[in-house]
Amino acid sequence: MIGTGTIARHNVKMCSRFEIDVPWENIADYFGLGDPPDDYFYGEIRPTNKALIIDSGGTPRSAQWGIPAPWDGKPLINARSETLEKKQTFQPLLENRCIVPASAYFEWRKYGKKKLKNRIVLKDKSLMVFAGLLSESHFTIITCEPSSSIAHIHNRMPVILPGLAAKEWCNSSHPFKEVAPLLKPFNGDHLTVTEDMPKQADLFGSGFN
Repeated sequence: MIGTGTIARHNVKMCSRFEIDVPWENIADYFGLGDPPDDYFYGEIRPTNKALIIDSGGTPRSAQWGIPAPWDGKPLINARSETLEKKQTFQPLLENRCIVPASAYFEWRKYGKKKLKNRIVLKDKSLMVFAGLLSESHFTIITCEPSSSIAHIHNRMPVILPGLAAKEWCNSSHPFKEVAPLLKPFNGDHLTVTEDMPKQADLFGSGFN
């Protein structure tokens, strides 16, 4: 039986929303794909929503974000890169890897009693590719320590796979131990962050609107 301490470490509350808002043609060109899944959806993705993933066979399909956790009412939307091999939930999935295309992800920075939404994208506006694990029709996004440029927002970030790293991660002929070094922070110099600014009353502590 998995204890509550293990559950808390599994269900890391970060990267709880991401976005895919580019036409299918762009995604198909980027990954060399054919037709989209019948239920392909683009827009802002939240936990339990279906999202586009590409499995280890290079097949695009939709899967539900969050691996069910029978011991908890909340799905496992994230998995810590540092402890994947130690967790009973994720050990069987290490050879069932996937990638998750995204145009942005969102994180909330604490500002006093408020949380300010940050939209994080690549500076060149190209697609992000997250490392994921697949469990039948559900997936989870792997997280790591943040790049120094965004550490003030949150203490975790999704693993973003640049260039050929995405193909290596998804290549089922590579055992997990060979691709595990890919699970590292992305170069923060290539990221752009836009934060929702608080209202003037919040900035200066006055009561005017």
